[in-house]
Amino acid sequence: MGVCRFCGRGICEDHVQNHPYILEVYRGSEVTKALVVEDALFCGACTPRPDPLSLPELM
Repeated sequence: MGVCRFCGRGICEDHVQNHPYILEVYRGSEVTKALVVEDALFCGACTPRPDPLSLPELM
C-alpha cells in the first residue's frame, strides 16, 4: 500500500493508518506556523512524538 512517513516501514492495506505530518515550520510576522499534511501514511507500530519539540535556536 505504501511506506510509513515516520519510520519507513512498508504498510499493507490491512494495517495502513493516517496521522498528521509537519512538512515545514516557518516564522510569520509574530507567530511561528507549520505547514501540516493531515493524512500522511502511518504504520501504527512506530511512536512519533505526540507534542512538538521546542527549537529556541531557530528563533
